[in-house]
Amino acid sequence: MKKQNSFLLALFISVMTLQAQNKKELDKKELDKKSIKDMCGCFEVTFNFAETFNYSKDSLYKPSPNEVSSGLEWAEIITDEDNKIVIQHLLQVGNPAEPMIVKHWRQDWLYENTDFYSYNADNTWEFIQLPAAKVKGQWTQKVFQVDDSPRYEGSGSWVHVDGKNYWENTSNAPLPRREYTTRSDYNLTVRGNRVEITDFGWVHDQDNEKVIREAGKEDVILAKEKGYNTYVKVEDSRCAVAAKWWKDNGEKWALVRDKWNRVYAKNKDLSLEEKVDNKPLYKFLFDEEKYTNKKSIDKVIDSFIK
Repeated sequence: MKKQNSFLLALFISVMTLQAQNKKELDKKELDKKSIKDMCGCFEVTFNFAETFNYSKDSLYKPSPNEVSSGLEWAEIITDEDNKIVIQHLLQVGNPAEPMIVKHWRQDWLYENTDFYSYNADNTWEFIQLPAAKVKGQWTQKVFQVDDSPRYEGSGSWVHVDGKNYWENTSNAPLPRREYTTRSDYNLTVRGNRVEITDFGWVHDQDNEKVIREAGKEDVILAKEKGYNTYVKVEDSRCAVAAKWWKDNGEKWALVRDKWNRVYAKNKDLSLEEKVDNKPLYKFLFDEEKYTNKKSIDKVIDSFIK
């Protein structure tokens, strides 16, 4: 009888411990989701970038100038599921009385995701699958270009400690738009990303490396860069024009996302043309008259896939 009682007690303790652990994981997951959703709304955003160190052996090397830009950014949840949160960003710039809306980047957050497209320089992405144990409890941030083509993605754990809420990851990425139009001396950015929720909104803190990657050779770090982008929360009414633009145009971009999702679902390496008919993809898709239905959208995106 004593042995039976001891067994039952041990079983009870084991079950209670498992239940407590599961509850703790669920509570942590809810905190993670709250932090992700805190990146939504209307923000005064300031983008700051400065090249900090360079390792070039060229005495005539010129570092990129410091860059500071700002505007209003509207970030709206377009998918809200237990294991997936999708946030679309829109820039609202120009005359406040008649602002111009620019479809900006998109971020998808996936819980315990195992499938990745890792950038491998020169407009190519390598498909990678990680074991489930390696991403347990983690969230993947998948970042997409303005035309919803891939940019960079990586997995990490949200940390909630000492009143701080942040997520960190290091990922390979293409050159940012401000660089690839003016620089050709490197072909890969290794982005050290820190997303932190603050009392004023949130911060995207970056420690980046500008890398030269050539097949069969070791990567060469050309320079390092600091990025510090602040998102200061303001009244949603200030982004009303951007919110309306998305309401009016969201169906078209759902078709674009659907096409890309079918491409990504093939789970194969991906290589894209930089231009077709001397135009990048976003210039085709930003045409509000020609590319409005599934057939035309599918066709133009297919023309960029090698």
